[in-house]
Parts: sequence; C-alpha cells; structure tokens
Amino acid sequence: MFVRAPVRARWQETANLRRFIQRPGCARYLTSGTDESVKKSTKALPDDDLTLPFLQRPLGVKERPSPVLKTWADTREELMDQETRLAQRKHLMKEATKGYFTDLNATRKHGGKTWIAPNVMIREDKALYFPNIIGSSLDRKSKKHTTSICEGRISVISMLSTRMSEIHVNGFTAPTNARFLSNPLYQYVQINLQENLLKSFLVSLFLSSIAKSVPPELHPTYLVSSQNMEFLRDQLGMMNKHVGYVYLVDSNLKVRWAGCADAKVEETDALERCTGVLLNRLEKKRSAKAPQ
Repeated sequence: MFVRAPVRARWQETANLRRFIQRPGCARYLTSGTDESVKKSTKALPDDDLTLPFLQRPLGVKERPSPVLKTWADTREELMDQETRLAQRKHLMKEATKGYFTDLNATRKHGGKTWIAPNVMIREDKALYFPNIIGSSLDRKSKKHTTSICEGRISVISMLSTRMSEIHVNGFTAPTNARFLSNPLYQYVQINLQENLLKSFLVSLFLSSIAKSVPPELHPTYLVSSQNMEFLRDQLGMMNKHVGYVYLVDSNLKVRWAGCADAKVEETDALERCTGVLLNRLEKKRSAKAPQ
C-alpha cells in the first residue's frame, strides 16, 4: 500500500504535465531555447495569427476586351485551343474539391480577405485588361458593356454580390468618390453580379428598390449582370463569392490597382492616391492633344 501511493502520485503528475503540454501556446515555454525549437513552436501557431500577403500578380485578362459578341467561329476556335482547355480543366478540378459552404466558411478568417492591395499602381506595361461584362443599367434597363463604358475614362469598378460585399466596397470607394465624382474624366461603375439564376431573377424583381438606394447620378453606371464568370474569377483574383472586390481601371481598360473584402486605412488611401495620379496623367495627355 505504501508502494502504490508514490506510483499513483507519479502517474497523476505525469498526466497533469501531459495536459499542460497539450495546451495551445505552451510549447514556447517548454523549449530549450534553440532556434529549431522556436521554429517548431511558430509553425504551431494558428493561421489567424499569420499576416495576409500583398497582391502578388497583375489581375485581368491578356487579350483586350471588345463589346462585340463572339461568333460561333470564335467560340469554336477557343474551345479547340489546347491551352484554354487545359486551364479550364484545371479550374474545374479545383472547384470540384471545394464544398458548398467553402466560401462562406472562409469569411470567418480575415473576413474572407485573401490578399492586401498594393500601395502603388501596377505598371502599365505589366497590367492586364479588365474583361468585358454585360449588364442592364438602372437608368434605361438596357444592356451595356463595361468596355464601352470605361474606355477613355478613369474608372473604379466594384463587384457586388451580397449585402456584405456592398459594405466592403463602400469602405474602399467612399473617399475616392467624394473627391473625384465631380471630375468628368472619372466614373464609378458598380456591377451587381448574380450568376445564380434564381438570385438573378429575384434581383430583377427588386430593381426599383435598388434604384432608390443608389444615387440617381450613378444609375447609368450601375449594372445588374448574370454573366457566367466561372473561368474569369481566378484571373480577377475573385476567390470568394461573398466578399466585395474593387478595381481601378485606366483609360486603356487595364487594371492598375485592386482591393478585396474589408478595406484597411492604407488601402483606402492608396486607391484615392492612385486614382488622382491616373486622372492627372489623363488630363495632361488630353491637354497636350488639344489644338492650340
């Protein structure tokens, strides 16, 4: 009996120590102080403690968009292109591994934000084109193309799909719109994208209420679209269907800056600053071409 008591006490001490070691964050207190042990404890930290990366690549498509609809010959040629088919197959295989609620669950981490907008613009020679998107405007309910709307002007384009995305893009664009909406070379384009047929039908029923919530001067550039963006999402960096995305497009239809999800203060300032730079350049360019 006197032998069992020390054994039971030692077993209890070992069990308590094991439970303590399994607590999150305690590993750094039990290391020997070597660099290797510190690295292992750092790897054990949760993903929420890791910082988001900056945008690593230009967003957009390589070919200049056109408002002219593709003919059957163009579509057939695109389907026969091996690189295009391989890219689409790779995208479909990636999407097939995602669950139905993957995007929604991703909003729990960093609010769905997957990258941080750059502080400076993407160089013009490296920038890619914003694709042509077709939608019905609020003013005339007629079909419009983003290519025709944005060409020759500096545009901030917001991609909306949910109420949450509206809050996101407003955090980016409010200061920029307040400063530049009076400039004739600037415009704010909103695209209410509803790829789901049922949601698209419901949105079309409530167009009048949407029009009441949007300032009348923005009705011509507010588009409601049901265009399939399946093979354009990766190229535009639209990793999550529930968050908002903002793109700064120059007069040549190239994406010079982009932001997503909740706007940080430095991202909002960067959009306003980059928009001002592009407007100054376009004004100087037009004044140089004007007859003396």
